[in-house]
Amino acid sequence: MLPYGRHSINESDVDAVVRALCSDFLTCGPEVELFEREFAARVGAKHVVAVCNATAALHLAMKVLGIGHGDRVVTSSNTFLASANAAAYVGATPDFIDIDPEFHNLDPRKLESHWKPDTKVVVAVDYAGVPCNMPEIARIARSRGAYVIEDACHGIGGGFEADGKSWKLGGHPWADISTFSFHPVKTMTTGEGGILVTDNDEWAAKARLLRAHGVTRNPSDFVGLVDGTNHTSVCNSQLSEVGPWYYEMQDLGFNFRITDLQCALGRSQLQRLPEFISRRQEIAQQYNEAFASLEFLTIPSLASGDPLPATSSDFNFSLVDLSLHLYTVQIDFARLGKTRTEVMQELRDQGVGSQVLYIPVYLQPWYRRTFGYAPGKCPNAEAFYARALSLPLYPSMTDQDVQRVIDSVRDLGGIPAAVK
Repeated sequence: MLPYGRHSINESDVDAVVRALCSDFLTCGPEVELFEREFAARVGAKHVVAVCNATAALHLAMKVLGIGHGDRVVTSSNTFLASANAAAYVGATPDFIDIDPEFHNLDPRKLESHWKPDTKVVVAVDYAGVPCNMPEIARIARSRGAYVIEDACHGIGGGFEADGKSWKLGGHPWADISTFSFHPVKTMTTGEGGILVTDNDEWAAKARLLRAHGVTRNPSDFVGLVDGTNHTSVCNSQLSEVGPWYYEMQDLGFNFRITDLQCALGRSQLQRLPEFISRRQEIAQQYNEAFASLEFLTIPSLASGDPLPATSSDFNFSLVDLSLHLYTVQIDFARLGKTRTEVMQELRDQGVGSQVLYIPVYLQPWYRRTFGYAPGKCPNAEAFYARALSLPLYPSMTDQDVQRVIDSVRDLGGIPAAVK
């Protein structure tokens, strides 16, 4: 069975984890700091804070930006739950913007026309690894006093061109904070894990504090346990002693820490990232060539490198250097005369897994019940959901695996073997 996504682990990855396992640290040790430093260098960012998963990274992003009750956070209607849930965790109102019909990312035109005055954050999600038009999104948000978070969980190692330069996701000036995921189906993995990226010193420091229960052991940050007014002199002297055991909880934080074992794997995977990206691009190109003529299927727009249509932005924005996470086609199930469930079962019978990514978040029962959202809010996202199916895409697929997927998809339309 070929799943829609899968991690790739080799001997160098195993050796890296074993070395960490045999070291003096299993968690909160040198591998975490080294992974953060190497990831920062890879994307061209000043600060990187590694955490237990990307949902935690999004949650911390909301906290360090000071988002809370009375604030609105808008995100793509085509995303995983975490992009919106992070706003709900801090008491903000999650809201959703429709997607563009070509790349299935948050549509800047819809963002501008549906802007509400209480919007404080835009979470732009790079669906399938295709970057959003970040310069345009930043122009709209920042001109209205809002922050921009780029949810780049699908696009590790990818980038785009804008303002005449090449930029890596996480290392460009149009996001205040970027987040990445290292879940096993993503382009590289730490088992579970995520990362928060920013150039802002204050936000990075606060994210590090909140990552570990709000606790600091840095003497330069200490404020003291007593004020000298409500205790006996003996008690005062005891409580005010700052010894080698001393620590202070200065904020209500979380246990969002990541382990040395995970970061050792992450460091090894980071070295392999270029090969992962290259192989994914090769597979997507094979799919494109095989599926382009199928009348019941629409291949994804994975970008030619040509500039996107001009908007009100002054930036010439082009999609290049993509790190693809998903290969999602759109199938005309009515034309095939089959339901999506039937199509998925036919593929499964031939050893090909598939997945539906994503159900528009606002249609989930909790969002409908809590915020009153209903079908029709984002028509493009709903139309895409009705036709979307993600096919296997991961670097350890062989050419024979790829051909099996191709043959199985073409068989859905009853194409004779001789035509294949």
